[in-house]
Amino acid sequence: MGLCAANALADAGIPVHVLEAEPALPENLRASTFQPPTLDLLDRFGAAQKLIAMGRTAPKVQYRDRAGWVAEFDFGVLAGETAHPYRVQCEQFRLNHFLADRLKQFPHACLEFASEVSEVSQDEHEVKVKLRNGKACAGRWLIGADGGRSRVRESLGIALEGFTWPERFLVASTTFDFPSVLAGLADVSYFADPQEWFFLLRVRDVWRVMFPTRPDETDAEILSGAGIQARLQRVHSKAEPYPVAHRTLYSVHQRVAASYRNGRVFLAGDAAHLNNPLGGMGMNGGIHDAFALADLLVKRIREGKDELDAYERSRRPVALEYVNNISSANKRNLETNARAWQQQLSLAATDPALAKDYLMRISMIASLRKSQCA
Repeated sequence: MGLCAANALADAGIPVHVLEAEPALPENLRASTFQPPTLDLLDRFGAAQKLIAMGRTAPKVQYRDRAGWVAEFDFGVLAGETAHPYRVQCEQFRLNHFLADRLKQFPHACLEFASEVSEVSQDEHEVKVKLRNGKACAGRWLIGADGGRSRVRESLGIALEGFTWPERFLVASTTFDFPSVLAGLADVSYFADPQEWFFLLRVRDVWRVMFPTRPDETDAEILSGAGIQARLQRVHSKAEPYPVAHRTLYSVHQRVAASYRNGRVFLAGDAAHLNNPLGGMGMNGGIHDAFALADLLVKRIREGKDELDAYERSRRPVALEYVNNISSANKRNLETNARAWQQQLSLAATDPALAKDYLMRISMIASLRKSQCA
């Protein structure tokens, strides 16, 4: 999110200084879904085509259960609403590398590693930042895009309101060819089941399989080879063990910062909002934050138009009323597999108008437009 905002500001000729806590850009395997309107925004940087080349285009999404029910939606119905009527599955770190390299072309931009923020202070003219490495820097504005454990947010005393789900999510990556055993499988497929739902998502080289875990399971039990194999075997039983390339276990939150702004400091991305990953909305919402905020800062700095209060007014309700609600409903529906939910999705999948309305919402086109009108 920080690199998106930095590139947008640098494009406008505004000097930017990006502080990265790690010694190099992290290459974790968490967020990997780029929604259609996010791709539209990233076209500004020439990044959408890069993501398509580095990742995998997913034109459809499916909802299934273990008994054979399938409801399929084709993003093609959004062709008149977006230049990218599909999702792209590509690890977020690939976008970060592209944006970091792009930022290097600007003489008025700086990306500094091993620069974790420890303290933030401000007055009416500037923001001062102290770093854990002993250095300090200052600027006219600060964007805190430093993740769910944001030191910027904590330093300002802004609460991250909401709750944490009791169960954690496990993601295992495997090269196994699921379409060879699950006929007609889409690259993005949700499997509802009251006993143990799961989610299959295909990136360029592997399938990522997500499962809920039980609160009473230990990390060692969940991440053990036997534990992961047992879960994968319930997706599809086979004689040989599954090849597992990566495994990740993480806590799941539904939280939104009490405020997105404190004077000259703003929050964006995970520093401002956290939600469960069912629907691929967290990273995308953060990118939408970054573009919205950067454009308002450009107006303030270059044109003298102070419309910065519009950032919180437009973006915070999206996280509260839209992203949180949809991602929570996704989880609830998958773990109950209610008949009414199945019937609703089956009807929408066969009605072009209902299908388009549904895809406008889950693709985040509707929420982005709502925030732009706020």
